[in-house]
Amino acid sequence: QVQLVESGGGSVQAGGSLRLSCAASRPSYSMTFMGWFRQVPGKEREGVACAYTPGGSIYEPVYADSVKGRFTISQEKDKSTVYLQMNILKPADTAIYYCAAVGRYLGVGPACLKAADYNYWGQGTQVTVSS
Repeated sequence: QVQLVESGGGSVQAGGSLRLSCAASRPSYSMTFMGWFRQVPGKEREGVACAYTPGGSIYEPVYADSVKGRFTISQEKDKSTVYLQMNILKPADTAIYYCAAVGRYLGVGPACLKAADYNYWGQGTQVTVSS
């Protein structure tokens, strides 16, 4: 079992930045993929960023088209914390953001952006971007 705890959400004006953190109860190298997802009321959970994380390193990060060039997924040196750096935030980025992990291989490219493939989830953190 893996516990994931997100933090770093908040309110920011358009154009601003936030960094979300996901603290895992065990190092990310024990998880094959880590991902960030977001959800707004009435909509399905959307994949934002994900990465292949075998052996404690991030390989082949993948981003949704809507955040490419603005968001970056990374991990802490101790391999237990994964981050989502969000720059040039837009009102459309307003959502609850979730960290997720899975211990099996999901495939290459955008295959890791599917929420249904992840079996460990955090409780979520709210991000609100005002215009």
